[in-house]
This record gives sequence, structure tokens and C-alpha cells, in this order.
Amino acid sequence: MVRRRQIYEGKAKILYEGPEPGTLIQYFKDDATAFNAQKKGTINGKGVLNNRISEHVFTLLGNIGVPTHFIRRLNMREQLVRQVEIVPIEVVVRNVAAGSLSQRLGIEEGTQLPRTLIEYYYKDDALGDPMITEEHIACFGWASQEEMHDIADMAIRVNDFMSGLFAGIGIRLVDFKLEFGRLWDGDFSRIILADEISPDGCRLWDMATGEKLDKDRFRRDLGGEVEAYQEVARRLGLLQDEGGEPTVLDLDTHRKKRGN
Repeated sequence: MVRRRQIYEGKAKILYEGPEPGTLIQYFKDDATAFNAQKKGTINGKGVLNNRISEHVFTLLGNIGVPTHFIRRLNMREQLVRQVEIVPIEVVVRNVAAGSLSQRLGIEEGTQLPRTLIEYYYKDDALGDPMITEEHIACFGWASQEEMHDIADMAIRVNDFMSGLFAGIGIRLVDFKLEFGRLWDGDFSRIILADEISPDGCRLWDMATGEKLDKDRFRRDLGGEVEAYQEVARRLGLLQDEGGEPTVLDLDTHRKKRGN
């Protein structure tokens, strides 16, 4: 067995050297963190679910012309992706008041915002990912004005598409986080969507009941994290394989059932 070279390990994923130049293998972990990793835990099967959900969403976004780093899913927990230079900015798109927005501004959680709001945060765990403005981004050279135009345009386009996608399965897209990267071709680069889109980085509420179907269940000690992630995958049509059997989330348990 060939030992792969690890490039980076984050809170939810590990990146390995890919099979071809300019590619990486993105591995989804079951680790769960909240409040800038002050709270840590495990959600069994989360990595498998997030891999499938992110694959599905990125594929659909690619179909409507949004450039992404996603190439293909390799197995239960891994994707082949394009290697990019990550822009050190987290882009948060908000449709409904929740989380830190409600806390900062005293707006009741669940209030529909009069317009979609885009916020920027500097990616630095040690600093707690502080909120920044476009002025900070320009001042410190984290992204050019042209890149920020592309990022904002893509963020709105992704929001429009995903809002419709989730509304069609009875889920309210409250807010979500995006990350972008520079894909280099010689001396030239272009901005593409990177990282993942899953219940780890989205607030997803059931439209009928308001039930939370995302990582807030872990943040707020609500329990039922696995069931919530499974429900999102089920509504997206991802939890049944071609034979009609449930998708395998835990390989050891699956092998025991099969007697292997």
C-alpha cells in the first residue's frame, strides 16, 4: 500500500497529495468542532454524509457554470479536487438572522433579513476568525478588487441556487459559509469555489417545524446530529444506493452485519 503524503489537516478534513500534478485528495473526518474548536467531539458517519452532500451540491453548481475545485468523488470519504491557493477569507451568506448575527445586533433568531447579507471573516483560528470589511481585505492585500467582485458575484449565485434547491425539499437555507481559492495557470489565476458545502457549514431548518438539520445541533447540545445530517442527505436523494439499500456510513458495522 502506497503511503500518501499529507499536505494539510484541518478541523473537518485532511488533504493529501493527489495522483496527478495540481490535484489533491480531500478526506472528510467525523470530527466535530464549534466555537473556533473550543468545543470538540465526534459525529459518527458525518464524514461520509458530508462527502456525499458536498459532491452533490458542487456537481449541481458546476452544471450551472459555477467554477469549483471538485473533480469527482473517489470513495465513501474522499474526493479528488483541484489544488488551489486558498483566499484567507471566509464568506458568510445570510438570508435569516441566526447565530452570531443575532447575538451581535440583537435581532431575534429566525427573522427574515430584508436582503441577503454577505459578511467576511479573516481565516485565522488563533484570532477566532475575526469579522473584517472589504477595506481590510484591500488594505492587507488578501484579495484584489477584481477577485472580490468575482467572490461576491459567485456567493450570490450560489445562494440563489441553493435557496431554491433546499426549498424544493422543504428546507430553509438560513445562512452558510463559503471558501474560495485561486486556480493558477502560469502567471494567471482565477477564483473558484473550494472547500465543501454541507450541514457543517450551513444552517438548514425544516420549513414546517423549524427543526435544525445542521451543526447547530452539536453546538447547542441538542443531540440527534447524525439523524439531522442523514435527513438532509435523504431529502437530497443520497441515502439510497442503486440496490435500494441504505448507504454505508460505518464500514466496521457494515462488515459485521455482512459477516466479514
